[in-house]
Amino acid sequence: MKHLREAILFAAALFAGAAQAGYPEKPIRIIVPYPPGGTTDLMTRLVGQKLSESLKQPVVVDNRGGGAAMIGSELAAKSAPDGYTLLSTGAGPHVINVSLFPKIPYDPVRDFAPVTLMSINPLLMVVPASAPFQTAQEFIAWAREHKDKANYCSIGLGSPSHLAAELFKGMAGVQMTHIPYAGSGPALTATIGGVCSVLFDSVLSAGPYVKAGKLRALATGNRQRLASWPQVPTLAESGLPGFEAFTWGALLAPAGTPPEIVARLQAEMAKVMAMPDVRQKIEDMGALPGGGTSADLDTFTRSEIRKWAKVIKDGNIKPE
Repeated sequence: MKHLREAILFAAALFAGAAQAGYPEKPIRIIVPYPPGGTTDLMTRLVGQKLSESLKQPVVVDNRGGGAAMIGSELAAKSAPDGYTLLSTGAGPHVINVSLFPKIPYDPVRDFAPVTLMSINPLLMVVPASAPFQTAQEFIAWAREHKDKANYCSIGLGSPSHLAAELFKGMAGVQMTHIPYAGSGPALTATIGGVCSVLFDSVLSAGPYVKAGKLRALATGNRQRLASWPQVPTLAESGLPGFEAFTWGALLAPAGTPPEIVARLQAEMAKVMAMPDVRQKIEDMGALPGGGTSADLDTFTRSEIRKWAKVIKDGNIKPE
């Protein structure tokens, strides 16, 4: 029995090595659990093109939106673990949904093999251009004094925009009413019009309105100031040490994908993420280039799950 077990393990090792040596031998599909045109989709197409050139095989982006991004995520989780189906995901489906919904059809840790972080997408804390406050500290003082007026918009219940504001509420010790909107467009319009006191939204969405003078940026949710927005302080600098809230994008494979293939993908992605033109295009999208190992992404994912689980629990946030 012992010799049989050893023979099986040896054969499995040979098979994995052979699979890695010839990988990839056919097109690779990257599932995006969102409709075309969004940040995740654009990022995936940019990276996928370069990955295709590097691996010398077509890389096809497959948009499977719907179900709070759980339809595409489940499809990826249940795909063959052979390296030919990958998932491009982010904070919502991969860390927030775990605590937001009573049950989801996949486990973000158990059902996936992390490859690498693709991007960090900073959030701006923006207010109407006509607002009486110029800094985050002034906003906090105003909100404490005007509990009946203070509110915040979000781009949707349970979105990173919503949870960033909830984290802000808790750390700043302020009370604000939540006004959810269906996406960035209407939330930005409402904030510009003064319906909302404050909004947390991505640099890509909110940044142009700040530059046009229609919104005022009080702070960013990143740990360090953004090189593209050096004049805007972080919330950690603005009296909330330790505050950090952003969205992100990552590449994953189904659990059970041979480690050699995951390592190959991670190594190729490291090359892609180091390309100057890729980094520039990611920055032009209002994001920061990612990187790091599979182990780094695993640690990051677990940390993000714990962080947002607490915010959801403390805020008693439940899906509609």
